[in-house]
Amino acid sequence: MTKLNIGIILGSTREGRLSPQVGNWVKELADKRGDANYTIIDIADYKLPLLGEKDGDASGAAAWSEAIAAQDGFVFITQEYNHSIAASLKNALDYLRVEWNNKAAGIVSYGSVGGARAAEHLRGILGELLIADVRVHPALSLFTDFENGAVLKAAPVQADSVNQMLDQVIPWAGALKTIR
Repeated sequence: MTKLNIGIILGSTREGRLSPQVGNWVKELADKRGDANYTIIDIADYKLPLLGEKDGDASGAAAWSEAIAAQDGFVFITQEYNHSIAASLKNALDYLRVEWNNKAAGIVSYGSVGGARAAEHLRGILGELLIADVRVHPALSLFTDFENGAVLKAAPVQADSVNQMLDQVIPWAGALKTIR
């Protein structure tokens, strides 16, 4: 059986964002497992103006569609901005429909309260897109898992949580692949 493709979606495009650090850390942990092909997908690499924006340059939309369609599942890296997800992540999710359908996802969040409120908002959006999100949810605190709120220094328990999340994402992604 061929390995599943799991995209690690970096959910922010803001200057000074922490999502690349978190995404690289998750990928490093995931690659050690050897159970899937893990790829970082950074929405900042695609030209995705606000959906429906008049005269917006959506030249990256086709590449975005192709990147997402090639995945069997996802790990969303989301930070909490004003008790929710970043507008760039919501916009990127809204750009597509069928490319998301019948796939599994895990969420790794971060923020002052571990990004819990952002993760809860994201779960509702994922459900509408027919993405089955798993229960285990690593939540990184800006106060305890980042040095000076800027450099990722995750507690060892967080790595265990990422592996437990992936223990759920992989079989769900495999099961959902059978209905696509």
